Amino acid sequence: MGRLRAITAATLGGLLFLQPVAVSSAAAATLYEAENGTISQGVVESNHAGFTGSGFVNLDNVAGSSVEWTIQAADPGPVTLVLRYANGTAADRPMTLTAGGTGTTLSFPGTGSWTTWRTATVRVTLTAGANAVKATSTTANGGPNLDSLSVDPSSTGTDWSRAVVDSTMARFSPSTLGGWSYPQGLYLWGQYLVYRRTGEPRYLQYIKDWADRFVDSSGGISQSFGNLDSMQAGNVLLALYRETGQARYRTAAAKIRTRLNTYPRTSDGGWWHSTSTSREGQLWGDGVYMVDPFLARYGAWVAADSFTGTEPARQLEIYWSHLRRTSGQAAGLLYHAYDEPGGPTASWVKPSLGNTNGISWCRAMGWFGMAVTDILELIPADHPRRAALIDILRELVPAYARWQDPATGRWWQVVTEPSNPSNWTETSCSAMYTYTISRAVERGYVDASYRANAERGYQGVLAQVSLGSDGRTNLVGVSEGTNASDSLSYYFGRARPVNDFHGLGAFLIMNEQLSR
Repeated sequence: MGRLRAITAATLGGLLFLQPVAVSSAAAATLYEAENGTISQGVVESNHAGFTGSGFVNLDNVAGSSVEWTIQAADPGPVTLVLRYANGTAADRPMTLTAGGTGTTLSFPGTGSWTTWRTATVRVTLTAGANAVKATSTTANGGPNLDSLSVDPSSTGTDWSRAVVDSTMARFSPSTLGGWSYPQGLYLWGQYLVYRRTGEPRYLQYIKDWADRFVDSSGGISQSFGNLDSMQAGNVLLALYRETGQARYRTAAAKIRTRLNTYPRTSDGGWWHSTSTSREGQLWGDGVYMVDPFLARYGAWVAADSFTGTEPARQLEIYWSHLRRTSGQAAGLLYHAYDEPGGPTASWVKPSLGNTNGISWCRAMGWFGMAVTDILELIPADHPRRAALIDILRELVPAYARWQDPATGRWWQVVTEPSNPSNWTETSCSAMYTYTISRAVERGYVDASYRANAERGYQGVLAQVSLGSDGRTNLVGVSEGTNASDSLSYYFGRARPVNDFHGLGAFLIMNEQLSR
């Protein structure tokens, strides 16, 4: 087994980060060819180049076609399984990977051709001795062509955060990463957390080079901040001010802080999601993460006053009062959006459900959970609203746990519709829920038994990241940006771009919490 990392501790605004000092790994991966496994409803072929061994397994186009291997483990413990495959179609061909009595559904998206081979990766725990490991097709399309399974016991030292950051930096320069937008801000905040742990100078330089596209030498920034989404990347400015001490980043961040003095609100004080006429009076679960952690960090790192001290927690309570579900199995979850006027600009309003849209979209609740968790890290122990925020987590975390998919460990795009055949498990919200549950357990806000939900969620998200033939990471199963709607088909039909920044950022935040 790989030797564990020596670590030192560092803190960031009340958060604990573990810094690696040295890493070594001794054991090599063991390769098991698919054609040597036990095949059910499939044949061994060799008509597509690029395979290893004597061929590959072409599984029949039926649910239930499978390959099973017997894996010998000298010691019990976690390992990484890497399946090499090709999928010449445009459709995902998911399979359930069963090991040690636990099943995880893996995505096998199209690789472009039957001669282009990729890998899918999953973490499992093996027992000492013989272990049955089985990959089973879950849809009528069958599985992909399977070439091999490799077992890597040394991969406990794999730093997936570094791998994701290195891959993203290889794909995009700071000038091509994208504009001033919350998905980029989320990803770069995740990269900043990796920088804080590793101390890798190029990680911080990359963040700085991106921000310097928008902030001039005097701190000017050409953003009007007319919606909450546009404020999230302000966390990058706060990080750079904290790391470099350059006043221009503080000046640019102060523009967001000042904008909040006059930003429009609902009658009970909630900040509108946007000042656009089509969204006046609307509160979206997404919005709390876009601005509240920024404001709390501004108070903690730049300039504290009564506004920065009280408003972030107050906003969370207001949003919770309008979006929270209060009955049945869904109690403790949230609806995606609320509209105070009750229409007519919001066609999705359901007056019978408190002027909400009536749908619990997974990532909206992920944003909300992370915002509560992060603000609890930043406000003092004697804050007058602290107990109320902990009470929110004591409802939210059990609700998360009730709706976790037992097969994959992830959560559904529409959380309360697990049996709908159009639904699918979404990676970014699963990472957000996993992070929130893990931190809530760590801080003692919820019972320690929920650690099992965080661990299942972590394995479920790790199953969605793999290394391509170019050696770069690919993260799948992430919903593109999503508006509010009252249509299930709208949420089910959202595109799932590979390596979407919503997912990359959430993955890094989760992995920095869970991997330590």
